[in-house]
Amino acid sequence: MKIYKMMLKNKLNRRIFASAMALAVLFAGNNTVFASKLSDAKDAKAEAEADLDEAQNEIDSLKEQESAIQAEIDSIDDELVILITNMNILEQEITDKTAELEQVTADLAAAEEKQAEQYENMKLRIKYMYENGDGAIYEAILGSDNMADMLNRVEYVNDVYEYDRTLLTEYEETVKEVEDLKVTVETEKAEMEDMQSEYEAQKVSLDAMLAEKTTELQSADSLLASAQAKAAEYQATIEAQNKIIQEEQKKAEEAAKKKAAEEAAKKKAAEEAAANSSTDSSSSSSSSSSSSSSSSSSSSSSSSSSSSGSGSGSAVVSYACKFIGNPYVWGGTSLTNGADCSGFVMSVYANFGVSLPHSSAAIQSCGTGVSYADAVAGDIICYSGHVAIYMGNGQIVHAQSAATGITTSSATYRTIVTVRRVL
Repeated sequence: MKIYKMMLKNKLNRRIFASAMALAVLFAGNNTVFASKLSDAKDAKAEAEADLDEAQNEIDSLKEQESAIQAEIDSIDDELVILITNMNILEQEITDKTAELEQVTADLAAAEEKQAEQYENMKLRIKYMYENGDGAIYEAILGSDNMADMLNRVEYVNDVYEYDRTLLTEYEETVKEVEDLKVTVETEKAEMEDMQSEYEAQKVSLDAMLAEKTTELQSADSLLASAQAKAAEYQATIEAQNKIIQEEQKKAEEAAKKKAAEEAAKKKAAEEAAANSSTDSSSSSSSSSSSSSSSSSSSSSSSSSSSSGSGSGSAVVSYACKFIGNPYVWGGTSLTNGADCSGFVMSVYANFGVSLPHSSAAIQSCGTGVSYADAVAGDIICYSGHVAIYMGNGQIVHAQSAATGITTSSATYRTIVTVRRVL
């Protein structure tokens, strides 16, 4: 009977062991599945995060590129506004200069006609006097009532000669002045027309630059939209893998809880089996207890393993006036050998440590704008396509033209666009 009970006990122990081993194998298989899915999800998430970082860097770079292009477009727009304003002013000045030239031409024709008429009259009088010269004086003497009357008559004849000479000289001077004025007006008009052609060429260039930058901006917009779409895809992938990771971690936690419960049940079953066998024999109980203790120790060991940057305005004017009389040279910057208007202003201010561009249009944006009423010596007076240095008292010093060179003029001789203070 005792042998039968021991066989029954051994059979029971084998079944318990077999069940435990089956559960262990099943749990190990589930753990392998959980670990594989979790690892794949983490790898996919890491890859998507790297792609997202790369896409975000591309987005940041494209945004900087867009910002730079937009800044260039804004700058070109500002230049176009100034250029178009100057073109409108210049167009009106050309219209006024054309009218002035027509008037001067008419005045010259009238003066020349008057001069010719006076010259013909003088010739007739001289001819008459020469033909009747001595007789006229003789008649003046004989026909006089007294000495005073005679002297008056002779003086009258001389006055006629003097009057003709004086009047003719005056007409000649008038004709010369009108001729000089006509040449000046023609020169100024030609310079304005050249300036107008240059403005038109600048506008064509700026329009082309604006079109090019607009195309670049549209291209950058397209690339940015593509990069943002990719970033959205990578973000969606990350969110999807996060969800998988959370689900797999939850399954792993549930499996761990289930394993703990199964191990507890296995331990309890083993203890109950050991307790039942202890009533049969002390040796069997001792052996069973030893086996149970060993199993517990093994379980404990397994559990342990598994848990395991100057000068004054008057000084600028004084310095600039030293070069009055020097030549005007288009594109030049030499104060002695020749400069154009912006080259003259740029070179004068360079002597005082002020850096200015060699462009009359660009100088219109330099320094601080002030009204003409508040202008002081050393300020820059800007016209359409021309710049000058204000001397004070309504006067300017500037490189005016090839005909006049560096000279002084009235500050209001042309329409003032703006006044800039750079000191």
